[in-house]
Amino acid sequence: MCPQVWMFCWFLCVLWCVRISSSSSRQRRQMEAPDPQRQQQCSYTFLIPEQKITGPICASRGPSLPDPERVTRTDMSELRQTLSRQRREMETLRMMVDVDGDMVQEMKLLRKESRNMNSRVTQLYMQLLHEVLRKRDSSLELAALQNRLLNGSAAALRLSAGYRELQQRVSVLAERVNSQAELLALLEERCVRVYGRQSRDPPSLPQVLPENIPVFVPRVSNEIQSNSWTEEQRPGAAAADTGERPAQNNSSLKGPFRDCYAALQAGHSVSGAILLQPDDTLTPVQAWCEHDVDRGGWTLIQRRKDGAVNFSRDWDSYKLGFGDVDGEHWLGLDTIYSLGRQEEYKLLVEMEDWMEKKVYAAYSSFHLEPESQSYRLRLGLYQGNAGDSLTSHNGRQFTTLDRDHDAFSGNCAHFQKGGWWYNACGQTNLNGVWYSGGVYRSRFQDGIFWADYGGGFYSMKSVRMMIRPID
Repeated sequence: MCPQVWMFCWFLCVLWCVRISSSSSRQRRQMEAPDPQRQQQCSYTFLIPEQKITGPICASRGPSLPDPERVTRTDMSELRQTLSRQRREMETLRMMVDVDGDMVQEMKLLRKESRNMNSRVTQLYMQLLHEVLRKRDSSLELAALQNRLLNGSAAALRLSAGYRELQQRVSVLAERVNSQAELLALLEERCVRVYGRQSRDPPSLPQVLPENIPVFVPRVSNEIQSNSWTEEQRPGAAAADTGERPAQNNSSLKGPFRDCYAALQAGHSVSGAILLQPDDTLTPVQAWCEHDVDRGGWTLIQRRKDGAVNFSRDWDSYKLGFGDVDGEHWLGLDTIYSLGRQEEYKLLVEMEDWMEKKVYAAYSSFHLEPESQSYRLRLGLYQGNAGDSLTSHNGRQFTTLDRDHDAFSGNCAHFQKGGWWYNACGQTNLNGVWYSGGVYRSRFQDGIFWADYGGGFYSMKSVRMMIRPID
């Protein structure tokens, strides 16, 4: 309660006490008043002459009556006692008011703190509710993610099962193809024995089914870039007839060097044409040195990129080499043999499809046997991502249009239109016809194919064969 209310209450209490004391004094005077019968008695007034009278003297004929409104000493003493008692009570009330005021202030502070605590509790409750809702949403998202993972796992299992089924089918088809190829070879041998002549039928398709088939390639017929040339129109035909190497780009470079690795060690770190002269050879040759692949020092022995050069040539052309060293060319079997004789080399075959994807096949060792062995191919272990399509040609002799050294009853160079280390006829034909667009239509597998990448009827966009000394 406020101090004004306490003061008002105190004032009411004082008035009430005064009233009670007044009423008690009046009752006492009434009790002390004389009886009326006694008032009829005579009263005497004695004048004492010795007393000096200084004021008026009132004489009353009748008896003197007590004044009910007269205040006596007793009344004054009682009033003083009452006032002192009331002062004490007022002091007590004042002390109580002070104490109650402090309590009121404390109550106000407690109420304020209570309101603050209520607001804080409300805030904490809202935060707790928000956290509960967030955790519930997180649990729902986690459950949805788990469902997605389960669905993805189930789909992956289905795809894996389908892939295994397709692998089994491919294996069955490959076995059938192999058995059919063996049967055809057996029938061909029988025909040769019966009729006493070689069969002129085309070779069978490669028995290895490709693992990587480029997609989104237009499957339409392609124009053969080089097969329609006449002998007079072929680049380097005159050089092949005279037994001489065709004219090439004469770059003014220092040399000659024994190989491109030696040129790199001599300070030639930029790819380009350089004169090479292997050990125990009399005439230098011009070759392309590639220094932008695997620390450099690679000597190109073959390049295909645009079909500008016809690779369907005779033995002498492949022996001496042909083409333009800056473009499509074949370095020459004799030079390749001389390079491999002076040191141990490794082979890198780099290919690019028509989706501009590059793959490679590397072999740990590479060299050719002399011309008396028809430049027989000797390869090491395979490594790469294009698939191993050249190991099946390992140990085979080189075959051209005019010299047949393959294992097929006919001449693979006639069917596949290039010179190569054919088997019967084999899984790769990097000196075949350059077809534009990739997939081509032809009676024979005569494109630039790598059977383990794209199959026999997918012609690569570009090919490079290069060698370097083993580290």
